[in-house]
Amino acid sequence: MGLLSCLLVLFLQLFPCVVCQVREFVSIDCGGTGNYTDTTTGLTWVSDADFIKHGNVAQVNSSNGNRQQYKHHSYFPADSKKYCYTLSTTERRRYLIRATFQYGIFDDGNPYPIFQLYLDSTKWSDITITDPSRVYIDEMIIRAPSTSVDVCLCCASTGYPFISTLELRPLNASMYATDYEDEFFLKVAARVNFGALSKDAIRYPDDPYDRLWESDLARRQNFLVGVAPGTERISTSMNINTGAREFPPVKVMQTAVVGTKGSLSYRLNLYGFPGNARAYAYLAEIEDLSVDETRKFTMQKPSVPGYNNIVVNIAENANGSYTLYEPSYMNVSLDFVLSFVLQKTGDSTRGPLLNAIEISKFVQIIPKTDKRDSNVLETFRTMTTRSYWTHEDGDPCVPAHWEWVNCSASLPSRITKITLSGKDLKGEIPSEINNMDGLTELWLDGNSLTGRIPDMSNLIDLTVVHLENNRLTGQLPYYLGDLPNLQELYVQNNSFSGKIPPALLSGKLVFKYDENPELIQTEYHKSNIKFILGTSIGAFLIFVLITVSLLLLQYLRRKATQRKCNEKNNSMLIMSKPSTSYSLIRGGSVYIDDGLDVVHIKFAEIEAATQDFSTKIGKGSFGNVYYGKLKDGKEVAVKILADASYHGTKQFENEVALLSRIHHRNLVPFIGICDEESQRILVYEYMHNGTLRDHIHDSGKQKQLDWLSRLSIAEDAAKGLEYLHSGCNPSIIHRDVKTSNILLDINMRAKVSDFGLSRQTDENLTHISSVARGTVGYLDPEYYATQQLTEKSDVYSFGVVLLELISGRKPVSTEDYGVDWNIVHWARSLIHKGNIQSVIDHSLAENFKIESVWRVAEVALQSVEPHGVSRPKMQEVVLTIQEAIKIEKGNQNTTEIFSSSSIQTSQMRLQLDPLDILGLELSSKCDLPSAR
Repeated sequence: MGLLSCLLVLFLQLFPCVVCQVREFVSIDCGGTGNYTDTTTGLTWVSDADFIKHGNVAQVNSSNGNRQQYKHHSYFPADSKKYCYTLSTTERRRYLIRATFQYGIFDDGNPYPIFQLYLDSTKWSDITITDPSRVYIDEMIIRAPSTSVDVCLCCASTGYPFISTLELRPLNASMYATDYEDEFFLKVAARVNFGALSKDAIRYPDDPYDRLWESDLARRQNFLVGVAPGTERISTSMNINTGAREFPPVKVMQTAVVGTKGSLSYRLNLYGFPGNARAYAYLAEIEDLSVDETRKFTMQKPSVPGYNNIVVNIAENANGSYTLYEPSYMNVSLDFVLSFVLQKTGDSTRGPLLNAIEISKFVQIIPKTDKRDSNVLETFRTMTTRSYWTHEDGDPCVPAHWEWVNCSASLPSRITKITLSGKDLKGEIPSEINNMDGLTELWLDGNSLTGRIPDMSNLIDLTVVHLENNRLTGQLPYYLGDLPNLQELYVQNNSFSGKIPPALLSGKLVFKYDENPELIQTEYHKSNIKFILGTSIGAFLIFVLITVSLLLLQYLRRKATQRKCNEKNNSMLIMSKPSTSYSLIRGGSVYIDDGLDVVHIKFAEIEAATQDFSTKIGKGSFGNVYYGKLKDGKEVAVKILADASYHGTKQFENEVALLSRIHHRNLVPFIGICDEESQRILVYEYMHNGTLRDHIHDSGKQKQLDWLSRLSIAEDAAKGLEYLHSGCNPSIIHRDVKTSNILLDINMRAKVSDFGLSRQTDENLTHISSVARGTVGYLDPEYYATQQLTEKSDVYSFGVVLLELISGRKPVSTEDYGVDWNIVHWARSLIHKGNIQSVIDHSLAENFKIESVWRVAEVALQSVEPHGVSRPKMQEVVLTIQEAIKIEKGNQNTTEIFSSSSIQTSQMRLQLDPLDILGLELSSKCDLPSAR
């Protein structure tokens, strides 16, 4: 009776903790019609109707006999918005969040969905459906950054975003702790139960935390292959002491595989890798060994310095048989394909044993929009009863911004524009708006706002303010006239009173203030209006006189220069007027100004240099290109404009004006022009090794480019584009990036060429409205669809170039890609499946490090994302390529994303003291699971 009483007391102590744990579970059936209890797990499921206000429900047709939560799914429009579920959390508590997706079988002929999944502002996963009957599972382990988290779906490139279930599971306070959890989430890549008795996954109630332990018999998801000869499955009914750090289920630890011939080996795919990972092995001796028997083994593969020579003795490390032992890597760099081998030592009588593994990838947390800004936006959302526009979900900026705000590209994002015209806002403008120091435009017109204009003196970047047609009162603040960038201020049809600040009437900005009867113009302004008007007219006349004089002087100087040229019969004349800038035509294109630093070369000189254009070396959209050698021995490439139309001439003028002011070692050096005898000719330094396209797609040259050479070329070209985007002011968008416009000099250094289609940006605009121009296969689909040109259009084109460098294939080919027809669709499909070997150019002949290829492949796929906001900047592309080069050269230090001091703390945990860990938990809190 005494023993029975003790067991009963222990059960009563632990049972409330399990009950409390389960009560905190959140299980959402997305598209479900009501609440119910799952007969398999006993867990309660609820409909998503109370979690999201958007979306529709689709009935799922499947042949695999799904449970009730897979009979429907919720789906959302394939637009530019995001659709989010908000889950309540306890700040700084750890949780497992699981999302599942089953598309179902539809005979509508539409392509399977591809979309993105976000956790707050952090990209969680690319959801790519290839098997409509399969349930796709994504899990993330987090320490909650606040009292809620948002799970968002967005950015569909095909089909529409959808979701089947969403689950939130609180964890024990000791579980899954890392040194990096303030900066990184953990995305679960594999959780495998070895020696499983069936193909079914183990979850709640066997695992009190409802983790999914996939059976090693169900190999489809992880592609477990490469099993060593002599591998046998064993199991026990004995209880296993699992009271250590991660509390794996007893049922998982009761099965294992053993290498009866001395080794265990497996190979599995890790989706989302290469990357840095937290890797755990779960071991328990479940065979009764005799006194003279031992089980000792080492990890033979992968090769991890400092770890491969460690001998594992399970019973000794775990302080006895039937007890859990958890050797781990807290931070290790892993490839997409993980091959591991456990090998018994020479003095061991038994082969290695493995019960389970768990591998998670570190995913860097992207910060949400600055809280100073998001707090003000929340206040605005409470100021109206017409709430249709207030139902946008998730973060205001990432991954897609709300319709009524614009955001900066900085991290964290800042709000740059608020557009709430005519939204029936009532109340006073929030005083906290003065904290939004990134704001440039404020549109609050056409509402019912009352009270005074609050202090906004910190908003020095404000350019436009619309407050008209409200019920605002009080004086116009004097600081409005001191805002350095304010260009437009509209306050008409309010009830403002008092004197108008004189600075608002100076004419420096557009100021509208009518229909405010009690506003008074200052006496200073009335008495001096004639003086200001007279001064302005006088200044204008002086300006006109100076301009006419300069034009006349310029005309006379030009005539004198031409006369001097004719007298000396000089074949080359350099015209330079540094004080005169180039001129811009509206829209960003340019025409040749005499003030440009341009070398003019006589046509006769060009004829002699090219031997009457006898050696043609290429042809592009501009025209034919010929080889030449000037009198001083310099080898040149001569491009002759073939299109004499207006557009052709504009292309010529555009390239001259740009090349006269941009100079970079990764741009083709520009020598001069010829603009005579109806000829439009550009002269460049000759590039001895032709175009990158020749070396990739010409079978004779292709063999010469090994992987490291391709990386060096990619780095050079990326640096050239980075200079155009970041080193020029205003920045330049190339608009025709392709392998035939990347030239190679005598040392095989790459240089970007052909700027005929390039456009200059306007710092006041987020994009340039422009008819889409470019080359099929490289053209940004977003630019083509919207006619809005940004620097991310070049990034897309360069992403195609990177895919060409990896694969050696052309950008467009029905022969190579079939129904995919272009390299982007083809490569994306294979890489998302982990089949990068089918993408890599066969001519590389395995002479590369797979991790460096993966780095470039990942940034290439990011660069060709359908939406520009999801693409990296050229600076990021350059850094990734440089990292791949270091990996290829053998500098493995670059594969670590953490500091060396952090890495020193992440050594294998060979000894764990359960008392040290459990001591934190032995309290009245309901965190400790019951033993099973």
